[in-house]
Amino acid sequence: MTQPSYTIHCKPFADLTPYELYAILRMRNEVFVVEQKCVYQDADGKDPHCHHLTVWENDTLVAYSRLLPKGLSYEQMSIGRVISSPAYRNTGAGKLLIGLSITYCHQLFGDGPIRIGAQLYLKKFYESFGFVQSSEEYLEDDIPHIEMIREQFSV
Repeated sequence: MTQPSYTIHCKPFADLTPYELYAILRMRNEVFVVEQKCVYQDADGKDPHCHHLTVWENDTLVAYSRLLPKGLSYEQMSIGRVISSPAYRNTGAGKLLIGLSITYCHQLFGDGPIRIGAQLYLKKFYESFGFVQSSEEYLEDDIPHIEMIREQFSV
């Protein structure tokens, strides 16, 4: 089996094409609203202040995260809206996405810790990238979450 050939883009909001923005919003709705049954306001006003990391295979969006500068969601820089297409789960695309998200955060926003709000079931996944739990468990949209922080600066 051959390894997929991915194209990676990391762009500020203003540089996203209408096609890219549509694909991002469609996937965020598909995963967060439909699959996870969360009715919430996805357009939270933060997107215009973020960089958007996309992983593509040809014209198909495989995985996505938004990279938030310090002070937008937390005191620290952050990675949010982390998703992979259901069709690409268990292919390594999620691991690729998180590794790239960490690297791009430091390239864009400098050294410093990265804080995330993680779904509890993904704790071990994020721990494999150096994140450690930094809060008690809490419910967000009826899904158990924890905050995690990554103090290390190398990937």
